[in-house]
Parts: sequence; C-alpha cells; structure tokens
Amino acid sequence: MLTYLAAAEGATEHNPIVPVWQEIVVGSVAFGVLCFVLIKFVFPQMEKTFQARVDAIEGGIKRAEAAQAEANQLLEQYKAQLSEARTEAARIRDEARADAEGIRQDVLAKAREESDRIIAAGNEQLSAQRESIVRELRSEVGTLAVDLASKIVGEALADEARTRGTVERFIADLDTAGQR
Repeated sequence: MLTYLAAAEGATEHNPIVPVWQEIVVGSVAFGVLCFVLIKFVFPQMEKTFQARVDAIEGGIKRAEAAQAEANQLLEQYKAQLSEARTEAARIRDEARADAEGIRQDVLAKAREESDRIIAAGNEQLSAQRESIVRELRSEVGTLAVDLASKIVGEALADEARTRGTVERFIADLDTAGQR
C-alpha cells in the first residue's frame, strides 16, 4: 500500500507547466482587486497630479509671456520718456544759452553806457579845467606882459583899459601863432 500511495501521490503530482486552478482563481481575484484599486483610486489621482503639473507649466508660460509683454511695454514707455526728457533738457539748455547771451549783451550794453558816461563826464571836466586854466593863464600872462612891457618901455601902464587891450592883442597874437 505504501507503494500504491506513493504511486497515487506520484499520479497526483503537479505538472509545473500547468498551474493549479486554485492559484489561478486566487491570482485572478487578487489581480482584479488590484486593477480595481488602481483604476478607482490611483489612476485618477495620478491624472489629477499630471493635469496640475500641465496647468502649472502652461500657466507659468502664460504668466511669463504676459510678464515679458508688460516688461517690453514698460521698456518702450521708459525709452519714450527718456527721449522726451533728453529733448526737454536740450530745449532748456538752449534757452539757458540764449538767456545767458541776452544777459551778456545787456551787461555789455550797460558797461558801454557807463563807460560812455564816464568818458563824457571826464571830457566835460577836462574842458572845464582847460577853460579855467586858460583864464588863469590869460590873466597871469597879461599881468606879466604888462609888467614886462612897463619895464621895457619905461612907463607905467597902469591904465586898466589900456592894459586889457594890450593883453587881448598879445593873446590873440599867441592864438594865431599857435594855430599856424
């Protein structure tokens, strides 16, 4: 009997190529449960994660494009403002130069007027001094001429009218001699 049992056991021995049907059922049920859990819970969560990443990337790209467009617009505005500022600075600089030239001309004109006034006052003063000196010289020259003539002639020329006439003739002779 032992042999029979051994033979019976050998007959029921499992073929390694053909699996046991209980293992197939348990494996199929476990595979089905695994597929159910994956389809019901894991795949939707993975899809949400992938969609969130896609949205984040696309949103980031859109935000970057919007920021780039805004930066370009601001750059153009700054360039326009800079150009306007340079134009305004050039205009102000030109106005300042024109104002400076006007002030310079005014100062020069005032200086010329002051110089002309000072020269005219000096000329007037010189003329007045010259006339004063000429009068003094005439009276002194006349007196000296009368004294000299008195000594030469030997008579007194005390008469006032005669003295004046003599002095006037002498000065007139000097003037005509100086003009030649």
